[in-house]
Amino acid sequence: MNIDVDKLSKRLAANATISDYDFWRASKTINQALYMMDRYNLPIPIDVLRARNIIRQARNRRRNSFY
Repeated sequence: MNIDVDKLSKRLAANATISDYDFWRASKTINQALYMMDRYNLPIPIDVLRARNIIRQARNRRRNSFY
């Protein structure tokens, strides 16, 4: 599965139905899941890391587009 992180983050940042709070909440949830996986020495799926990167880039794009 080939996911274009840059393209997907641009689409999410441009989506007006997703609020800044939604981005923050998603980021917080992913970081909490990663913490729990690390704490219990569980393997971390690459898809979770990819999702965190997409959300982080989308938040930054949206933040920078207003200024």
